[in-house]
Amino acid sequence: MILASHVILSAYGFWLPNEERGSWSDFVRKWELHRFGNATHVDTTRSVAHRPYDRQRKREMRASLKYPAVKFTGQQALCIGNGFAEMVRKSNFKIYACAILPDHVHLVIERHSYSVEQVTNLLKGAATRKLTSSRLHPMNAVVTESEKLPSPWGVGLWKVFLDSPEDIERSIDYVERNPLKEGKPRQHWSFVKPYKHG
Repeated sequence: MILASHVILSAYGFWLPNEERGSWSDFVRKWELHRFGNATHVDTTRSVAHRPYDRQRKREMRASLKYPAVKFTGQQALCIGNGFAEMVRKSNFKIYACAILPDHVHLVIERHSYSVEQVTNLLKGAATRKLTSSRLHPMNAVVTESEKLPSPWGVGLWKVFLDSPEDIERSIDYVERNPLKEGKPRQHWSFVKPYKHG
């Protein structure tokens, strides 16, 4: 039985659908990326980030995007966290771990009556509204005032279903340690609740 999910939400331009290391996408939506090949869908639940890849090709792929790849600042990360907190209060989601990094977000989310896709869409929407209302949307500098702001998020999510307390605890530990890999401190968010089982 699924108890929770470990999800990764990508910022726009972070993990592309035809990423040569593999992706969770089934097709390439952006016409400007088609020249780099079809989607590289993988079914593995293990991270493929460690796989070798052509960095120059990745730079060319990002350069072909309509907008620059998003890199959240610390101020934007706080704003995203505030948006998440509002949605957690409104929808009663239980989040056991969260790490908001410059180009992606890790979450461990307890199973809810909504699908994990619905939960993460609501969280991304709340975060985007908070960024917009705070005038911190990362696309502010690249679109004119007459244009609609594009989403700062990549499409979809990467997810692993967790079906045991041990899986949940391992995923929480992974998420909590994730910022350390980038030389950043552990993160503490008010909306994250301790996981208790038994």
